[in-house]
Amino acid sequence: MTTVVAYADAAPHLRDGLQDVFTRASEGSPAGALWGDAPSEAAVYLDPYIDHEPESLLLAVTDGAVVGYLAGSLGTASFPSESELIDAAMREHQLFRRRDTRAFFTRAMRDAAGAWLRRRPTARELDDPRWPAHLHIDLVPEARGTGVGDALMEAWHARLEAAGAPGCFLQTQVENERARRFFARHGYVDHGPAVLIPGVRHRGEITYQQTMVRDGAPAPHPDGGSHP
Repeated sequence: MTTVVAYADAAPHLRDGLQDVFTRASEGSPAGALWGDAPSEAAVYLDPYIDHEPESLLLAVTDGAVVGYLAGSLGTASFPSESELIDAAMREHQLFRRRDTRAFFTRAMRDAAGAWLRRRPTARELDDPRWPAHLHIDLVPEARGTGVGDALMEAWHARLEAAGAPGCFLQTQVENERARRFFARHGYVDHGPAVLIPGVRHRGEITYQQTMVRDGAPAPHPDGGSHP
């Protein structure tokens, strides 16, 4: 049986297992092919949720161990943007100076320049007040297809509803068809075209990002009803 607990309320041993889940979740997934340095990738896609919104970082626990997590944000102004986090990680971890990560960022710059010359958009965060909240979800390989992801999404949507969030967005790779079907099953629909992800490759091929959105609950009327 799987239970879901917020990081803010989790026992120390569950918190300690989160980094291992972050590392293992990339196994066999198109989304796992970033620049290949787990500490700096965590500085962008995991640590900020611990630091800024631990009550929105949900852990899935099975048999006493963390097997997945959902890192979410309600869209507060204090939460840094992805571009800000990547810039900070590049400086702190000296990613452009290191041989093992320089190739990724050099390729990303070439991809972005080529897209600019062709006047084609590239991946960027959605900035739309209709969908201020966002999420990332990761599972260890053996937890996929077992209902763990469903439990995390249901807990997250309950949090969104309780907070009165107008909507939520996520971004996934077009090539990750399994993830796109999963998100569609939970009410997310494509928003805008698929766009190039600079630097990222899957099986040697360029990858594309698809933004998906889900509307929240209707805003309540002052008389206790709700908008149609």
